[in-house]
Amino acid sequence: MCLAIPGKIKSIESQYDGLVRMAKVSFGGIVKEASLEMLPNAEVGHYVLVHVGVAISIVNEEEAQNTFKYLEEIGEIEELEELKDYLPRQEDSKG
Repeated sequence: MCLAIPGKIKSIESQYDGLVRMAKVSFGGIVKEASLEMLPNAEVGHYVLVHVGVAISIVNEEEAQNTFKYLEEIGEIEELEELKDYLPRQEDSKG
């Protein structure tokens, strides 16, 4: 099953001579790059669902938390060392 994982946009930059918007997305402290081409209105601080390096949907923090809980319940993220490390942290919601 292919899953989209929620993360928080920490920064946005243009790459490839301004042709592509890329974001640094934090998944509870682990930061990965994701394309924002499908989400032209995404901004720093938004939570997004990321699938294979592409942000596909903007979600609120509550939905991000619920998604992780659901993934845990169905056993789709059991390979993560500790689920709490990937959940949006309280300080993430403030800034």
